[in-house]
Amino acid sequence: VLLVESGGGLVQAGDSLRLSCAASGLIFSSYAMTWFRQAPGKEREFLAAITGSGGYTYVDDPVKSRFTISRDNAENTVALQMNNLEPEDTAVYYCAAMSSGSWSTSQKLYDYWGRGTQVTVSR
Repeated sequence: VLLVESGGGLVQAGDSLRLSCAASGLIFSSYAMTWFRQAPGKEREFLAAITGSGGYTYVDDPVKSRFTISRDNAENTVALQMNNLEPEDTAVYYCAAMSSGSWSTSQKLYDYWGRGTQVTVSR
């Protein structure tokens, strides 16, 4: 399984970014997909998950009003739309999947991870 994130960069506070994660080596529509992030010196943090069909999404409360998760099963990609970015959103953003196809807010349960994409938000 290979997960490759893209779309990160340096933006100003208030800007938007759309991250993408391309997946291969798995039957994509059978797997829930999840986004995490890790800021310097902090634990990896759960952000959002979407079921294999895309019929159910969950976005964690701290970012719920600004972030949206979606997927395109025809393209084997999952996206994280981030609006009104804040300096506190500066982190490396990762997509992840569990071998069971399910999802969890606990990073410890994930088997597959991308290498991450850096998002830096300046004031």
